[in-house]
Amino acid sequence: MAAATEAEAPPPANGLDAFFKFTERGTNIGTEARAGLTTFMVMAYILFVNGNIIAKPLGLDAAAVAAGTALIAGIMTLAMGVFGNYPFALAAGLGINAIVAFSLTAKGLDAKGAMGVIVLEGLAITVLVLVGAREAIMNAVPLALKRSIGVGIGLFILFIGFANGGIIAGQESSYGSIPAVTLRPITETAQWVFLFGLLLTFVLYALKIRAALIISILVTTVVAVVTGVASVPPADQLVVGPNFSTLGLGLQDPFQVFTKLGVITALLTIFAIMLSDFFDTMGTVTGVAAEAGLAEEDGSVPGVGRVLLIDSLAAVAGGAGGVSSNTTYIESAAGVAEGGRTGFASVVTGVLFLLAIFLSPIALIVPGVATAPALVLVGYLMFTLVRDIPVDNLEDGLPALLTMILMPLTYDITVGIGAGFITWTVLKVVRGKAAEVHPLMYVVSALFVIYFAKDWIEAVIK
Repeated sequence: MAAATEAEAPPPANGLDAFFKFTERGTNIGTEARAGLTTFMVMAYILFVNGNIIAKPLGLDAAAVAAGTALIAGIMTLAMGVFGNYPFALAAGLGINAIVAFSLTAKGLDAKGAMGVIVLEGLAITVLVLVGAREAIMNAVPLALKRSIGVGIGLFILFIGFANGGIIAGQESSYGSIPAVTLRPITETAQWVFLFGLLLTFVLYALKIRAALIISILVTTVVAVVTGVASVPPADQLVVGPNFSTLGLGLQDPFQVFTKLGVITALLTIFAIMLSDFFDTMGTVTGVAAEAGLAEEDGSVPGVGRVLLIDSLAAVAGGAGGVSSNTTYIESAAGVAEGGRTGFASVVTGVLFLLAIFLSPIALIVPGVATAPALVLVGYLMFTLVRDIPVDNLEDGLPALLTMILMPLTYDITVGIGAGFITWTVLKVVRGKAAEVHPLMYVVSALFVIYFAKDWIEAVIK
């Protein structure tokens, strides 16, 4: 009997197996390594896209943004793998970087101030995680609004993609600028390069090519160079070491938002970014964990506190590193589909991001028309959340519509969130359902009313 027992016993776990729980989760080191490589391949596009979004508006070097993006993504993804032990990868979040590039700069903040806002919202989320309040806030905001925030950001990103591709532009009339965009005449080579890249992106994604976005970016860049839309910098610029000039940017003037915008506007700006940041993370973490079979029956994720803490610190690190908030990527699902079940997959992805630092000078070659198609596709993927919003219910549908549409129309995510919050709360009250509104929603809605009326309030006070 003793011999039979020994024969049936599982083989003793080695160091890596015991640490990452390979046997317990039904995986092995080979599967995890392949999963980590897959996740990196579908995420690598951010190395070029992030620079094309934030570098010019903030006056930063595109190669430095690419190097910083790779560095912070590598460090935080490694941290997720080692301390969180989940196959989640992190990088600069699309949506938040658009806020940094357009909304915050439009409010008068420079690169230091904009990245300082990201540091502050990251610290705020970290505090919420440490005191256990993040879940309470999640429960206070209705599900329809959470989803509409994601859809709105997706539409915003898609809008930016078409603008960067030179296809749409603000419309002028004899009465001045009117609130609409128009299709630009397709007469420029750069526009045709964008349309080629857009078609290529759609085809590769439809064929389920794992590295569809990065392949599209690289091929479209080659076409852009051949057609004269982009040029190859001198060799001495491409062989130099990585440029880390963005590091420390968010720590140099973190309270600029208060001095330039005032306390109320600053707090609401930080709050709005914080909302979009941690709602996106919660949806990604629970969704990918469920797909991996690592979530409980009620949808909860064991050890999610460690995951949320790392994600929150990644927001701080992204702001401090001058590359915008880093967040958990839904593309991690690609690695899960390849069998990734442990943090070792994230370790592999993180190492590949660190190695990609040495490719950062290539960002000087990649034009905006080559990365714009990726923004359009990512915008579509985020838009798919609309299927879960009960738009035929006035109380949810109307606030959701305002949230989604006002983000791209105003180029301001804060406006969309504020309009949605206020409308949802008012509709509940006038329909006699005030008891369904969480006290926090009343507080936040009131703050957004003050936010929208701040110019009138200032005029009255004067």
